[in-house]
Amino acid sequence: MLKKALFAATALFALAGAAHAADLKEFRIGILGGENETDRLRNYACLADHLKQEFGFEKVSLFPAADYDGVIQGLLGGTLDFAELGASGYAAVSIKDPKAVTPILTTQQKDGSTGYYSIGLALKSSGIKTIQDAKGKKLGYADPDSTSGYLVPLTQIPKDTGMPNDKFFASTQFNGGHENNLLAAYDGKVDVAVDDSSGIGEFKDGYTSGTFRKEVDKGAVDPNKLVEVWRSPLIPNGPLVVRNALGQDWQTKLAAFFTALPEKDHKCFAAVEGGDYKGYVPVKHDFYNAVVEVRKAAIGG
Repeated sequence: MLKKALFAATALFALAGAAHAADLKEFRIGILGGENETDRLRNYACLADHLKQEFGFEKVSLFPAADYDGVIQGLLGGTLDFAELGASGYAAVSIKDPKAVTPILTTQQKDGSTGYYSIGLALKSSGIKTIQDAKGKKLGYADPDSTSGYLVPLTQIPKDTGMPNDKFFASTQFNGGHENNLLAAYDGKVDVAVDDSSGIGEFKDGYTSGTFRKEVDKGAVDPNKLVEVWRSPLIPNGPLVVRNALGQDWQTKLAAFFTALPEKDHKCFAAVEGGDYKGYVPVKHDFYNAVVEVRKAAIGG
């Protein structure tokens, strides 16, 4: 009898959760830190409008976190329904709770690839032309949960220099996200900054996408004053993730919505993604297995 009662209670809770997800009034989006809050909110405003029109949400709330961990904790704690994460940020969520979110899509570059690069940028006037020239200099990281702004440079630069970063460089420091990190190099506060970039297209444009491209488009940096001194192996593009408590139906509906967005409103798509991408393609957890393992080994959850 007790067993039947427990099963009945479990079923009741499951039905209640499903009803709540189906009757979603507010949709909560986490926005990674790394760019100033005003720009992030402006870039996502069109997305909020499209979501309300498409699904009839009474409210689409945008939460621009101060850092990557704010979005990670929001997804783990159930206070966010959706976010676009970097591969390392997704790995952090997956390591802490494999059942918290499901990756549904990732971005596709103009050349058809689903990867990007971490690049090292320095001022031309510094005289640094390769990462080897930066020995004894200052290295700037973006965020502890950034893939291209920390995890990949932490593990891959030593393969080119033959030394751990804390031994090769005079110092390393976090600068509060990709935008601040690039500006730290541009202003001479660090000698090399690691940044996310498609790595395709023209350097003079900031390549086709990434923070470098955003800053060039805004006029915040002059690419003629910068030089690329290091490039990582290809990194998997980060996923769009949906909180699992919303259920499979919402995952399917949101995947269809975002897949159609580049054609429906390419300007909005470009604003959200920060550059010139081809569109979105389906992705699963397995795409990030290597990044999960590297994160586990290098910095843990």
